[in-house]
Order: sequence, then C-alpha cells, then structure tokens
Amino acid sequence: MNEGPIHELKTVSMPTYYLDHNATTPLAPRALAAMNEAWSAGLGNASSQHGPGQQAAQDWRRWRDEIIGWLGGRTDCFPADQLIVTSGGTESNHLALWGLVDWHALTLGSRDVSPDNLVLSAMEHPSVGRSAAALAERFGLELRLVKPDRAGRIEAAELLRAVDDRTRLVSLMLAHNETGVIQPVKEVADACRARGIPVHCDAAQAVGKIAFSFRELSVTALSFAAHKFHGPLGIGGLLIESGRSLKPTWFGGFQQQGVRPGTEPLPLLAGMHAALGWYLEHQAPHVARLRQLRDSFESTLRAGCPEAVFLGADRDRLPNTSLVAFPGLDRQALVMAAGMAGVACSSGSACASGSSEPSPTLLAMGVAPTLIGSAVRFSFGALQEPTEGDEAARLILNAVNNLSRWK
Repeated sequence: MNEGPIHELKTVSMPTYYLDHNATTPLAPRALAAMNEAWSAGLGNASSQHGPGQQAAQDWRRWRDEIIGWLGGRTDCFPADQLIVTSGGTESNHLALWGLVDWHALTLGSRDVSPDNLVLSAMEHPSVGRSAAALAERFGLELRLVKPDRAGRIEAAELLRAVDDRTRLVSLMLAHNETGVIQPVKEVADACRARGIPVHCDAAQAVGKIAFSFRELSVTALSFAAHKFHGPLGIGGLLIESGRSLKPTWFGGFQQQGVRPGTEPLPLLAGMHAALGWYLEHQAPHVARLRQLRDSFESTLRAGCPEAVFLGADRDRLPNTSLVAFPGLDRQALVMAAGMAGVACSSGSACASGSSEPSPTLLAMGVAPTLIGSAVRFSFGALQEPTEGDEAARLILNAVNNLSRWK
C-alpha cells in the first residue's frame, strides 16, 4: 500500500540576492556531503559499548578535537581544552554564563555589603544579555552594562573600570552581529585573567571571518554556532579552557562529562566539522571575497544615495557586514521593498528582526532615532559571486528611490 510521503517540505523560492548571512548561511556542499555520509553509515550511539557505538565515539572525539585545534585550543596538554557540543549559539551562551559563575561563592548584597556583579557590554546578543539578567535576578547580583562609543566599539579601559573585586564574570562578544564592529576582547581578557576573573566571549559572528585563536584571546570560554559559517542549523559549541570546571544547567546521562547530557548528534557534528574545515582551509580567499562584495556594495550605495549613513564603518569590522541607515525611510518598509526586488536583508539581528522596538545596540551607541528607524543590515557570504555586491546595491537604490517618492 502506497501511503505517500510521511512529511512534505515546500521548496522556498530563494531571493536573487541573499544578504542576510549574519542571520544564517546556506549549507556548504562539503558539510551536506559529510552529513549524508554519516547518516548513511549505519551509526551507533556513541555511548554504547558495541562496535558501531565505539566507532561513533571515535569519530566524535576525532572531529571534536580537530575543531578545538582549528579554533586555537589545545588537546595535547593535560587537562586539555574542552569543547562542549551544544544546539547552537544561544545554548552555548546560556551554558557559559550559568556554568562559569560559582553560585556557592557568591556574596549577596546587604545594607553594609555590595553584591557580587556581572559585567557585560550593553550590546550583547539577547542570549547573553537575557541570560545574565536572569542570573543576576536569581542570585541577587548587580548587572553592570558598559556602553560602546558612537562607532559601536567598547573601549577596553571603560569596561575595565566597571570590573572590581566582586566581579564574578565578564562577557564581551568578539564581533557585533549588527554593526560587524570588532571588540577588544584580548585586552579585556588579559586584564581580567591577571585578576582571576573569568571572561566569556560570544564569537558566533567571528568564526572564519577574522583570524583569532582561543588561546591567544586569553578568554575562559568561547561560544560559536555552525550555521554562521555554512554549517548545519542545530549545532554549536562552547570552548572551555583547560582545568576549568563548568556546572551543568540540566541533568541526564553522562555524555560530555555530564555537563551537556544527551545522545551525541554525530551527523550534525560531521557537518559542523566539515564546514569549519572548508571555511578555514580557504579563509584568505573567503575573507577577500567578502570584503570585495561588501566594499563594492557600499561604493555603489554611496554613489547613488549620498545621504546614506554607514554605521560602524570607521572602526575595524567584519569583512562581510554593512549596517546602513537611509534617513527619512522606515527600515521595515525598506526590508519589504528590498525583498520584493529580490534582495533578502534584515532590520537587525535575527533574534530581534521584525520587532518594532529600536535596536538596543544603536540606542547604546547614541545613534539618532531617525537613523535607528531607517537602519538596515546587509551581510554577505563566502558562496556568493563577486558581482553580487554591486548588483544588489542597484536593486536597493531602486527600492530607496521608489519609497522616497511615496513619502
């Protein structure tokens, strides 16, 4: 009896130009091939003692350790740096904040004693900011938020002034998801390490797009997500320095030292491993292509729309990211008009896109409300053709001109 397909997926019509790679990236062919091979191999459970299970465990350890090495961690020392495989950046960030803070050693506030505190930039991803706020509320901690300068960069000295002997954790992203501006993580982490304060870094947007090393950054923990570098959705990681214990935030089996229980998703790790290997193997040409795409896009926009404001452009930033304000236009209307013209872009981070609320990051930067309301993010990917930057910019200019006529 033909029962038909169990589940039908509708094919989504892709836009002519996909400029929302900071939200998610298309899967690299090498990653898809690796996952198909893993799914077709007759996998065992990596926690099982039989032959297929032991082969799965061996593959898991090998791919995990290679990822640690590629990101600048060490597996040739004892104890080695750890990689906790998670479901993505949000879980990694949550696990870092809740797992690194020593709950039992906290000092709560009283009339005579200030409470312990957490120090963050005021423009962290919601999975960091909201996790920190929940942690502070749960344990009565003070949450200290440090604002960036007007170009979107945290000044290390300013952040370090917020750090004191009662600081239990500092969190600072490596590159911002909206502006692309690169933050002074190493300078902050070096100073905090000298004082025994752990530092967490959300590197989700940075992996592959800029050169860095986990060890050289001097951070305690580093989060990332595979779907930001052409890997699969649903998997990411948290790198933890050697000798650092991490408390679990939920409980189950003893997989991954009991820190992150649950059956290991071997095919997803195969895809993440393959995507990262491919991206880093070709990192120099990828970065050059991204920068050429972004620069040609911005050059065409500047020529056709001189009043456009490029936020964060006077700071070091990711080679693929452009945050542009079009004074007098509404960001949501422009995103919709661009989509109708064949360009997919975003009015902010994917976790807040579509919200009518102004960007907390741009508010913290002191950007004028008229610019905040007209700011659109464009972000490029390593699989795009070199001409797509200029071609997409021309379509955006047409959308801008059409909207301007209807103001």
